[in-house]
Amino acid sequence: MNSSEPAGPLADRLGYDEAFLGPAVPLPMPARAGVETVVLPYTHFSVALRPDRRLAVAAAVGVDGRAMVEEAPAEEAWRDEPRVSAGAQAGDELYRNNSLDRARLVAGHLAAWGPADLAHRAAADTFHSPNGVPRADVVNQDLRLWQGLEHHLLDHPAVFDRRLVLLTGPVLHDSDPPYRGVQVPLRFWKVAAFMLDGALAASAYVLDQSPDLVRDADRALLGATAGAPPPLGPFRLYQVPVSDVAELTELEFGPLPDVDLMPLPRAPEDRWRRLESYEGIVIEP
Repeated sequence: MNSSEPAGPLADRLGYDEAFLGPAVPLPMPARAGVETVVLPYTHFSVALRPDRRLAVAAAVGVDGRAMVEEAPAEEAWRDEPRVSAGAQAGDELYRNNSLDRARLVAGHLAAWGPADLAHRAAADTFHSPNGVPRADVVNQDLRLWQGLEHHLLDHPAVFDRRLVLLTGPVLHDSDPPYRGVQVPLRFWKVAAFMLDGALAASAYVLDQSPDLVRDADRALLGATAGAPPPLGPFRLYQVPVSDVAELTELEFGPLPDVDLMPLPRAPEDRWRRLESYEGIVIEP
């Protein structure tokens, strides 16, 4: 693995604290040798950028639910990350005049905790390009579940002291469809870590926007000829074993696969639990 941490602009940003919960929970990094990454620290969170893909491979944030700022600052304009070259990050050109949304891996309200000035700076930091990923702009129930997942976990009585570490990113595959010089990921993952009865615990989730190959065959052909973004399917949300996320992403998740709260099913086809509501989530032993 080849990684570096740049200096210069934003050099005062301390980034994600892997000891936020007490036991160390590291920022996930590629397990495969030769994958270049650049670690970009911000306020309360860090992003591991893959310059060859122009997207983050992972982001990590510590969330203090007791100290979150209730009144969020105004929306910021997206801006390029000054510590890496423009060619190493996906900027405005990827999202202009099309159906793609630029979704934040670390949402502003999750990073915005602590003293007001620090919280507002953290929220503003989430609008740097490496924290954005392309996602279909459709809105459905699974996407709303995905976006509210952190608050559900923070408010769960099993999560000690409303403190949560969130690790998240796209699943970057070599087969991801190209568009405007960026391969668009079809899946996204989150791994939540927290303290439960004095011990580290974790749960993992995958959001899938892969197209329905039969239904979308004609649309895929149209997109290829008309210069539109690659066809993306309806969102589907699953709770999955942490070890499956590690296998999908080829990232190292430290101790988290061993403290996963999701019981492994007897049948392999039931290994991924499709979620229709928060009631289906397993976050207790």
